[in-house]
Amino acid sequence: MASMPADELLSAYPAVEGCYDEAFTQDGAVRAAYRAGLEAVLRAEPAELPGRVSRTLRRAGVRFSSVEGDLEFYVDPVPRVITASEWEPVKRGLAQRVRALNAFVADVYGEQRIVSEGVVPAWVLESADYFEPEMRGVRPPGNVWIGVAGLDLVRDCDGSWLVLEDNVRTPSGFAYLHATRRALLEHIDVPPDATPRPLDGEIDLLADTLRAVAPSSARGRRAPVAALLTDGERNSAYWEHGWLSRQLGIPLVEPHELEVREDDCVWLKPRGLREARRIDVLYRRTNADRVDSDLARMLLPAVRAGRLGLVNQYGTGVADDKLTHAYVEDMIRFYVEEEPILRSVPTYDLSQPAQLEEALDVFDQLVLKPRAGHGGVGVLIAPRSSPAEIEATRKAVLADPSAWIAQRMIMLSTHPTVVDGGGLAPRHIDLRPFVFLGEGCNPRVLPGGLTRVARSEGALVVNSSQNGGAKDTWVLP
Repeated sequence: MASMPADELLSAYPAVEGCYDEAFTQDGAVRAAYRAGLEAVLRAEPAELPGRVSRTLRRAGVRFSSVEGDLEFYVDPVPRVITASEWEPVKRGLAQRVRALNAFVADVYGEQRIVSEGVVPAWVLESADYFEPEMRGVRPPGNVWIGVAGLDLVRDCDGSWLVLEDNVRTPSGFAYLHATRRALLEHIDVPPDATPRPLDGEIDLLADTLRAVAPSSARGRRAPVAALLTDGERNSAYWEHGWLSRQLGIPLVEPHELEVREDDCVWLKPRGLREARRIDVLYRRTNADRVDSDLARMLLPAVRAGRLGLVNQYGTGVADDKLTHAYVEDMIRFYVEEEPILRSVPTYDLSQPAQLEEALDVFDQLVLKPRAGHGGVGVLIAPRSSPAEIEATRKAVLADPSAWIAQRMIMLSTHPTVVDGGGLAPRHIDLRPFVFLGEGCNPRVLPGGLTRVARSEGALVVNSSQNGGAKDTWVLP
């Protein structure tokens, strides 16, 4: 099998009806950009390759950890390939979208022009689970509210890119990009002309973001002192927190190690024989992201006094509420004064009677999501559900329409994925790219992102908690 040409191995590749396949055309031909990657995987004996990659990741300590225990970070060895011409509009669209989202959050906690001018209804903000009225009037350094954004992109049946969700509170995953790339390239040989763009600029982009949110007083007197704030080992992305702190050269701290003194400055308590250090910037990766948490109550006086910069700020969750997603294209037109480059997956605002009625007419064709849900929990994919499940969700929606959103079902694109025995079969994927805001709210986009893959046949939920895995994402020069 290792020496078998890609065309021969995949001659029986079972295309999924109604889906765009990333590696193969509708007539079954290998897309030109994919040939080198596929052949590299075949030369490396695909039946054994996933196990070898997994062992490399385990040796490096890469994992998801939680109170339930450690979860394997599974990497499928067939890389996703995106050409330069495909990536360029996606990159521009991501930058445009995050500029608008950051402006929206600033406006929400400022003048709320977007409401007064009738673009977004006030109740969309006020009903968002992560709308934080206490943040009204806060002006973060550089006006950077969303230092790091991780968006979820999918490809429709015609190959067009769509934004499924916006994640702007504490998005995770970009350290796993490096782990995936290193583990895969240790086991396959890629020709020089097929080598993907490097990922080594990520730390520089993140460091620029930390500098961009530093208080002006810190810039004037010395280099800003930053720390990465974590929940500790109970956080599912704790491995990533540790990796990022080492790469950035900043301490990894837990809330109990911080204190706020009378001058409204945040200090890192002494460790061993070292002195306490004043902290200018916290890269906030804890799950305590509400202003009514003990952590926020401790930090907010320093934030309001302009003596502490945060990545990301409290209150940014108003921008990634599932209902807010329905209005992001309007935000782009309002704040950026451009037409959206990347479209959103069409989303129904079910609290609007006309949209609710329209959604009910096609209920069995939609995807229903609780606004407060995450990780795929509580999601109903109606075309894949039983009549009883559909009816139960319909009743829940009618009982409280504002607690739900509905989206047009997107048949996520498929990608060749190693299955038992070393064969390749199509599995559904999405993409989480990352955008960093630096000085002047200038957005910069990391090449590619973390491709997530559903390991079960036909599954449309790609989360790791639901048997999902990851793929290396190659953006070609």
